[in-house]
Amino acid sequence: MEGEEGGEPARDEWRLLAWTALAVLVPVALTLWCSVQRSRRKMLIRDIFRRSKHDWRYTDLFNKPTYCCLCAQHILQGAFCECCGVCADERCLRRADRSLPCKEIMAPGPGDGSLAHRWVRGNVPLCSYCAVCQQQCGTQPRLCDYRCVWCQTTVHDDCRPGLADGGRCDLGEFRSLIIPPQYLHRVNRLRRGQADEYRQLAAACGPNWMPVLVLANTRSGNNMAEVLLGEFKTLLNPVQVFDLTQFPPTKALQLCALLPAGCARVLVCGGDGTVGWVLDAIDTMKLKGQEQFVPRVTILPLGTGNDLSNSLGWGAGYAGEIPVEQVLRNILDAEAVKLDRWKVQVTPKGYYSFRKPKVLTMNNYFSVGPDALMALNFHAHREKVPSLFNSRIINKAVYFFYGTKDCLVQECRDLDKRVELELDGERVPLPSLEGIIVLNIGYWGGGCRLWEGMGDEPCPPTRLDDGLLEVVGVFGSFHCAQIQVKVANPVRLGQAHTVRLVLKSSRMPMQVDGEPWAQGPCTVTITHKTHALMLYHCADQTDDEDDNSSSSEHEAPPSAPAPGPEG
Repeated sequence: MEGEEGGEPARDEWRLLAWTALAVLVPVALTLWCSVQRSRRKMLIRDIFRRSKHDWRYTDLFNKPTYCCLCAQHILQGAFCECCGVCADERCLRRADRSLPCKEIMAPGPGDGSLAHRWVRGNVPLCSYCAVCQQQCGTQPRLCDYRCVWCQTTVHDDCRPGLADGGRCDLGEFRSLIIPPQYLHRVNRLRRGQADEYRQLAAACGPNWMPVLVLANTRSGNNMAEVLLGEFKTLLNPVQVFDLTQFPPTKALQLCALLPAGCARVLVCGGDGTVGWVLDAIDTMKLKGQEQFVPRVTILPLGTGNDLSNSLGWGAGYAGEIPVEQVLRNILDAEAVKLDRWKVQVTPKGYYSFRKPKVLTMNNYFSVGPDALMALNFHAHREKVPSLFNSRIINKAVYFFYGTKDCLVQECRDLDKRVELELDGERVPLPSLEGIIVLNIGYWGGGCRLWEGMGDEPCPPTRLDDGLLEVVGVFGSFHCAQIQVKVANPVRLGQAHTVRLVLKSSRMPMQVDGEPWAQGPCTVTITHKTHALMLYHCADQTDDEDDNSSSSEHEAPPSAPAPGPEG
């Protein structure tokens, strides 16, 4: 009896130990099994994405309400195609990929330039209206109604047979900006370089056909470029939309050589650096003998400063305040202008004179002094931790920090004793300055009209294509801040066709269009290089309209019908 009584506690202990082990091991095993299944599922989905002709993107319950185009159920986890708008639940994804074709970038079609509607059922855009009865579409909480992926026409399920267009698609409102798939099909059957035949094929696309290529830099400013890429792929032919992190401008612009001479437009989604990158690629086209295919360039500003965009009337920054449809309408209404581009040659002196001169291209401005120092410090920290500099507000806050620091330290003082300045071969006496800025455009420093200052003093007018540079001096970072809030004027040193600056001693920060570096003794020579064809937007209102309405006579866009402010 005593042995049996002694064995009961032992069995209870083993039983408790077993249940404890079971309680620990079962959840761990379930977690590991779920993790393996989740990883396997993601690999399968990633493989479908990689092999598919659709441009799939993940979606789930927390995005906008979407319904599967196959099973018509509400999507908890699934994907949608950025090009055609097809949505599929995770379980239906492989079947949707096989059975639902995407927007074709190249396909045969009739000779009159028309094509059949390409309908996708359900998930129509908000506030869309039926082309037949003019009532709102997509109001039912289910998969309903249709949208054409080319002309963006929406129609109710019951109204679709009553369409008056006979099932033919005219590409909609932006037909003059879209490259039709049948055009590329016919061009693909021609030999390269037959410009006259391209023009004959383009006749079927309409008299005012001006196809636009969208070049977006997903690393610019506020990280909106990825969203914009999807929206433009929806409205245009996907072959017209390029991610510059995957396709450099030199490759993307090859499409211009398949279009009639002089008809192409390029929309650059990025900052001033991205615009300069694209303009350099266009210069490469000219060197290859493709000058007749050079496109006109317009800007959707996604960077931090966006001074060139502001000067051309496209605003100081884009944050989704207007829909992309309005952006395309603005391109249709824009005017063609010329922009001076300048060659900046930096020739080392003294110990470094054996080095090859550095040659840069300038679109906006060149500077030496405190603003170049701020750009250099900012650039150094962004290279170390790029993930922190993905917001326009954060970037400007960092610039403000370094500007405040330089107000106290004054690292660029006594600049007038270290440099000599010549404008068109004539030596210019310098006051006690900390910085010199050479301007090609009206805006500087993220929206400041530097040459005009407060606007209370007469100054020579400026243009984007006058072949002249404006040269100003600043007394320091605090003086730059005063100019930006319009409580001080810059030191206007003059205008010139050629600028020569000699740095006699020490190292100084320099920058060209926001690309900074530290430079030792050297000679900087700035001469005219070429013109770029740009598009100017005559905006109804700009950031500085109220403040600059009195100074509008100082600066007018080239080829503009009447004088007006640049931005």
